[in-house]
Amino acid sequence: MSITIIATILVFGVLVFVHEFGHFVVAKLVGMRVDEFALGFGPKVIGRKYGETLYSLRAIPLGGFNKIAGMDPEEEQDERSFCAKPIWARMAVIVAGSIMNFVLPILLFTVVFFAVGIDTPLPEPVLGKILADKPAAQAGLLTGDRVLTINGNSIGSWKEFVTTIQQNPEKPLIIQVLRNDNLIEVKVTPEYDAKANKAIIGVMPQISHYDPGIIESISLSINRTIATSAAMIVSLGQMISGQIAADVAGPIGVAQMTGEVAQMGLMPLFQFAAFLSLNLGIINLLPVPMLDGGHFVALAVEGIRGKPLSPEKMRVIQMIGFILLVLLMLLATFKDIVRLKIL
Repeated sequence: MSITIIATILVFGVLVFVHEFGHFVVAKLVGMRVDEFALGFGPKVIGRKYGETLYSLRAIPLGGFNKIAGMDPEEEQDERSFCAKPIWARMAVIVAGSIMNFVLPILLFTVVFFAVGIDTPLPEPVLGKILADKPAAQAGLLTGDRVLTINGNSIGSWKEFVTTIQQNPEKPLIIQVLRNDNLIEVKVTPEYDAKANKAIIGVMPQISHYDPGIIESISLSINRTIATSAAMIVSLGQMISGQIAADVAGPIGVAQMTGEVAQMGLMPLFQFAAFLSLNLGIINLLPVPMLDGGHFVALAVEGIRGKPLSPEKMRVIQMIGFILLVLLMLLATFKDIVRLKIL
């Protein structure tokens, strides 16, 4: 439990800090006054003012904020207020947080690739690690065995091998393998793994290990970030269109996953933090009121109209966005509770 709490606070703290730091830096660059940069919510624990900005640490370490002068049009305005700046400057400040959430994964993936290298599963149907006390080990299968057939059907790739196993839970299978130039047949019955929701026999593919240099690590990290972001956007679109189930996790679920990954080591935690950062960046760019994407759309409308929406309309729009976000949070939390079997 302590590992989960510590890891969750650290990961959320870093993600929020990076996001808010993006808003902060760009606001300063375009000449806006930032009255406070805070990590966390609730009562102030410590704070110190440097120049015109108060830097503070709050009691609840799961969040953070920038207090940029004049973001509310009804506040007193001056030449350094948010609303006094041109639309392009305000847009830049709004999207800067999400942009930083795409920069962070590049840094994290670079550290992972350079520190531990890249492990790539080989496509051939050759057995790698055999898990103890699982059907494969009990049947006598060994690392290095090349799978030739299952129930007489030829197996040409690892994917084909895995698919056949997963399609036959609790069904005896005759697997023919090549071992040291000898043909061997074993009988294996895949067991159903409720946690993974699929049939398994307890084997891993053979792994190819490669250690890239720092420049190649950066290049690979950029490619990984782009590919992962694209896959997330496609999945999000499929969820919205109803093509796939909306499998969302709330704070409880994310905290549980963070704790589980933290127990695997620092590098897996870095990778998980990178995925969370990309999720945060993409979600924040959705054109939903109360999110950065919603603010960006409102600024675009202001640019087209030549004047901002009235404060009354903005309050209605933000209230709708707030209600939608609360409903989504409640749904995600309910799914977390059901998944953890708390109820």
